[in-house]
Amino acid sequence: MKFEELRSKYQEFIYDRYEIEDSADDIKVTYYFEIPGLTTFTPSYEIKKSYLKKDIDSFSKYLIFHIGLVELISYYKCVCPKKVIINAGYINDEQISFFKKLYYYGLGEFLYINNIDISMDDLMDIEVNGSKESYNIDYHGEGNLIPVGGGKDSCVSLELLKDMNNNPFIMNPKQVHLDCAYAAGYSDSDIITIKRNLDRQIVDLNNKGYLNGHTPFSALVSFVTYLMAYLTNKRYIVLSNEDSSNESTVIGTKINHQYSKTYEYENDFNSYTKKFFNIDITYFSFLRPLKEIQIALLFSDMKKYHKIFKSCNVGSKETPWVWCGKCAKCLFVYIILSPKLYKDELIDIFGKDLYEDESLLPIFKELIGDAKTKPFECVGEIKEVRYALSKTISKLDELPYLLKYYKDNYDMVDEALETNYNEINNLPDKYTKLLKERLTCLMK
Repeated sequence: MKFEELRSKYQEFIYDRYEIEDSADDIKVTYYFEIPGLTTFTPSYEIKKSYLKKDIDSFSKYLIFHIGLVELISYYKCVCPKKVIINAGYINDEQISFFKKLYYYGLGEFLYINNIDISMDDLMDIEVNGSKESYNIDYHGEGNLIPVGGGKDSCVSLELLKDMNNNPFIMNPKQVHLDCAYAAGYSDSDIITIKRNLDRQIVDLNNKGYLNGHTPFSALVSFVTYLMAYLTNKRYIVLSNEDSSNESTVIGTKINHQYSKTYEYENDFNSYTKKFFNIDITYFSFLRPLKEIQIALLFSDMKKYHKIFKSCNVGSKETPWVWCGKCAKCLFVYIILSPKLYKDELIDIFGKDLYEDESLLPIFKELIGDAKTKPFECVGEIKEVRYALSKTISKLDELPYLLKYYKDNYDMVDEALETNYNEINNLPDKYTKLLKERLTCLMK
């Protein structure tokens, strides 16, 4: 269905309210969204009370309201109404500007894929009808809440920070997530989880041809982890987003599959929470100074995670989670780990040599920048993909198909990227010291 047609037919999206059910063992939060004339959505979250150090108070409810402001994107996008009405709580004009920016750039890939050419101002108007409240919280957190996604990056963070006061955090845990935390030395009592329940009506609408596409999931994680950090009395939310995530997916634009993993979003979120939440919780990415290639080199030496980690989105739909071996994420991870692990160790992880798969050539060309866009996936920079390929080629006498294709058609990259360190980051001093020490060891 066409954007303008749907937008004309369904002109409003309403974030009506949220409800909290507080039982003996769990807290359930249900959000109520409505697209008049189409349907009502009721997504929900379930939180176990066993690891919470606070009861749900008025400030918790303010944070829960904010989660709904990001959760709504997954439902809004099916018809993209011009007006978004917020009845569930209050945000002022400055806050509205923050969310309009998040919605617009967070939906950048969605707009691009659906051929929607619209400005930030024209995408939506936000009308707020909720009541204003103010909060003055005396809060002193300790330790780290570390989101675990199951891929190599969060494994590196878990491993390097393991001697600190940490709790891994997992949304909708799968066995891969848990196994990564276990490998890092954590037990079930250490792991904080939350269950997010999607309203399946949105899947039905997608299947019927309503608008569909990528939403900024990492932004949702940022607000959910803030709530969980508050309820579990944590000082830091420690992400594993790297410097490479700042590179746009469509070169020359701000369209970025990883927008809500960028340093720009990290700063926006910190500015927002400092001003409007104003408690002692800081959100930062421990790996922000590093490129994907450096993280891969660190991970290559962490053998205990190699048969556990997974980051293939296609394979995540299987039970158990697998590497599909056919997507951009699989090929990127294979490439970035190749300088140290090619070939037997990578075949042991992926089940085959992806460099011998000729059907992967179109994806390969996207990863190396020989296409209109990079893959719409969480992948590294074009330069470091080429560098990883060049490093791998330099070690081999006989080349598999994709490496031979690269050598025959492109220049080798000899600019050493292992020593890069982006000083523009939000790491507190003790985290900077730890990361630089480990990077120095990598160079020896």
